[in-house]
Amino acid sequence: MKRIFSGFFLVFLLLITSLPTYASTTNIQIKVDGVVIPSDVKPEIRNNRTMVPLRVISENLGAKVDWSDSEVTLTKKNMQVILNLHSNTVMKNGKTSLLDVKPYIKNKRTMVPLRFLSETFGCKVNYRYSTVSVDCEALMIDGVKVKALQEEYHMTMGGVVQQINGNAYNETIYNIFVENKGNKVEAPANYSWMYTMDTLGSYYKNSQYDFLNLEGKSLKRFDIYSLIKTFSDEALEGYPEVLIHDATENQWYLFSDTAIQSIYQLLDTASKNGFFKIISNTVA
Repeated sequence: MKRIFSGFFLVFLLLITSLPTYASTTNIQIKVDGVVIPSDVKPEIRNNRTMVPLRVISENLGAKVDWSDSEVTLTKKNMQVILNLHSNTVMKNGKTSLLDVKPYIKNKRTMVPLRFLSETFGCKVNYRYSTVSVDCEALMIDGVKVKALQEEYHMTMGGVVQQINGNAYNETIYNIFVENKGNKVEAPANYSWMYTMDTLGSYYKNSQYDFLNLEGKSLKRFDIYSLIKTFSDEALEGYPEVLIHDATENQWYLFSDTAIQSIYQLLDTASKNGFFKIISNTVA
């Protein structure tokens, strides 16, 4: 009887070890730059690879995600990646390579190998105690490491100062500022945190962004200003709608609303994923 049982057990063991490795039920946690990333679809193990929801991870690595039918394009700085659903072929800056595991759909989310995604955008991946840690290189400005991006904005009564401690976010936002600076312009005649309703050509300071070093001192600061539109379009003709002040260089530039919206979108994503730390809040 023992021999029969042993035989059945051996056959069972051979069967389960010969099958492909499908989704593990392990509750895997993902951290990006030390922050636990929430997701409505949990990571899972398939064929010994950690599979993660593409959009959640990509956006927290500062990459832009665009869908076209079954093809997805990821863009960040000088890197463009094109993936096709249910295909292990991937294009990286025009060069073809193969994934160990094909992307697939789970609960309306596209699952991709985490290591490929992270390392493609210059981040390191470590796995320990059911936690996958993705660590991106810190932004460097003039050879000095950036610890955090500090945002300050004012309301009618009071203001908010908060910091982002995600390296990928800091680098992406910094590049938006640098790459979208337009022509140099003269400083406006009137500009401040306050609305100046009765002065033509006045600019309102939307927000201030300081890239801080390890000691918390500002390495680089950008201020975004918007034209106050309390006068007619005819009266405001010739006044740029958006300006950016490079406070470190004390130089003004043209800026675009598209660039501002890109920054706000990144800030919103960072806030939803827990990358913000409130320094002060005096809003009444």
